[in-house]
Amino acid sequence: MKTVKNTGYILFIAGLTLFFAYLTTGKYLLTDKALKTAISNPDDYARIKPQLENITGKLYQSRFSFVNDVRSGISALNDSYKLKGEWDKVIWTDYTFAITKDSATGYFIKHNTAAFFVIFLLIVTGAFLLIITGIRKSPSAINNHIFRKGLMSRGLAGIILAVVLIGFYIVLYWYPEYIVNWVILVEPLSLAISGHPASQWFLYGFLYTIAVLVMGARMMIKHRHNRYQLFRSFSVMFFQLAFAFLIPEILVSLNKPWYDFKNVWPLDYDFFYSWNLDQLINSGTLGLFMLVWGIILFAVIAPLLTYFFGKRWYCSWVCGCGGLAETAGDPFRQLSSKTLRSWKIERRMIHSVLVFVVVMTTVTLINYFSDFRLLGDATNKLHRWYGFLIGSVFSGVVGTGFYPLLGNRTWCRLGCPMAAYIGIIQRFKSRFRITTNGGQCISCGNCSTYCEMGIDVRSYAQNGKNIVRASCVGCGICAAVCPRGVLKLETLQVKGRINESAKLSDIVKK
Repeated sequence: MKTVKNTGYILFIAGLTLFFAYLTTGKYLLTDKALKTAISNPDDYARIKPQLENITGKLYQSRFSFVNDVRSGISALNDSYKLKGEWDKVIWTDYTFAITKDSATGYFIKHNTAAFFVIFLLIVTGAFLLIITGIRKSPSAINNHIFRKGLMSRGLAGIILAVVLIGFYIVLYWYPEYIVNWVILVEPLSLAISGHPASQWFLYGFLYTIAVLVMGARMMIKHRHNRYQLFRSFSVMFFQLAFAFLIPEILVSLNKPWYDFKNVWPLDYDFFYSWNLDQLINSGTLGLFMLVWGIILFAVIAPLLTYFFGKRWYCSWVCGCGGLAETAGDPFRQLSSKTLRSWKIERRMIHSVLVFVVVMTTVTLINYFSDFRLLGDATNKLHRWYGFLIGSVFSGVVGTGFYPLLGNRTWCRLGCPMAAYIGIIQRFKSRFRITTNGGQCISCGNCSTYCEMGIDVRSYAQNGKNIVRASCVGCGICAAVCPRGVLKLETLQVKGRINESAKLSDIVKK
């Protein structure tokens, strides 16, 4: 197994090195054809073409220089329009990414299909070789020495990984022109599935799916003797691959709206935006079905399934955010804070986000049905602020980038409005609970250590109390790592689910 492990490291590191090296390949040559392809609006094309005439036909060795010249040229054009008060001519669309992508050239850019297969074959093969070495280890409960590994205990390796992840999300959201090579790398797959060129979001979806599938396989091997964990891991892998990645791209190939059937409002915060409602309404029978499905999903199906199964049906079995947290984020689950102070902060923050999205959606719908006569530009302002603060910074940069610092469920604990919504239902009206057998507890602390939601499970077990918390996602890891079988996930009658005063001291006093 040592040879297999070493081979896995070599292949994985080689693939990762080539992946990052691919960013440095290629040159940039702006041509009229590339400009026409990048700028679909004929009016914008007519205005931009003369402004970029001085760099057309010039071969750039550096992507940074090319991007700077393109951005400077368009910014200068817009500044001139603003000075003249010709606001109707100002180009609001940012074409920098599209122009940079269509201007890329070079040997490795032209042979991106071969590069795609070589790079990801090395990465995936290396990762699986490393994963299968875990078969020799005992399943589930063996998590020795994790706090001695810098990657998993906020050490130098963990900090470096956090910086890389945070940097990736910042570039992905606001400076995608600097990663056009990676987008070009996955373009053959995008063309094969949807028939459309790849965007930075296709790149993100692909990398996201690969992470869930590879690390999901790791979870299945690690918990191979636990049927619930096998089911849960397979479920998030299936929903990510089929519903979040393949089906939306296939819909695009059929000239239908891109749609993730498992994404639920309020997590899918732009579901009720005017552009999305118009798009669905104008897309025929399938579009109307998507609209009705989205409404029924959050208004009927979500509360009903939460009543019977708790919020785990979504947060641990279906959700893409939860899927990444449970697979790629699993090595960091022990980093979640278990303090009372953290719990108070989490409750205030997550419910504040829920209130924000409810208010924003209400204003959006009022404006939509009043033809924007009542509240004017208020909708757009709310959309911009929510999209920036919550949709980008919180859910992406912090939510995933902080895995190695705050644990794998940072977004789910602090900001996910869907988790807050069904969490309220779980707390007050659900059959789900984690029952405890306090007499068997040896206070080892495994359950609390590995609770990704920051719940001090041991304190409940010691007191023989059922765990009925709005934040619990029902991942079942606390039960999986318990050496005494103290914890059990159950769906019983609602009555009696919250049991008080089961302390041994109370029984003795009686």
